[in-house]
Amino acid sequence: MTDTPNARRAHRVRDRGQVALEYLGFLPILLLIALAAVQLGLIAYAAQQAGTAARAGARSASLDNDAQGDCARAVSSWLNPRCAPSYSGDEVKVTAEVTIPSVIPGIGDFGTASKSATMPVDH
Repeated sequence: MTDTPNARRAHRVRDRGQVALEYLGFLPILLLIALAAVQLGLIAYAAQQAGTAARAGARSASLDNDAQGDCARAVSSWLNPRCAPSYSGDEVKVTAEVTIPSVIPGIGDFGTASKSATMPVDH
């Protein structure tokens, strides 16, 4: 017994609706994966910016300039880095911390990225 053309056409129309529902069910999972990828990129960016801030702060502190100001100006302003110089003999070590923001709703932040840089003090 073969299907009539009308029966085959009706079957295809029902399948199209089913595919749309499956897509709508899978869409939240795709969005969550995309947000996770963006969050991983943001974590890497914050760590890279913390390293940049530490190097700029150490360079500035070694020349006896404003380490905190130069540290903050070296990175994106929305990251608001905190830099702490510590002197030890002929060296200065600056540790920079950057708060890692979250792009996932309902989650606060992902902690801080912390990097250090050491430079000789210029006399």
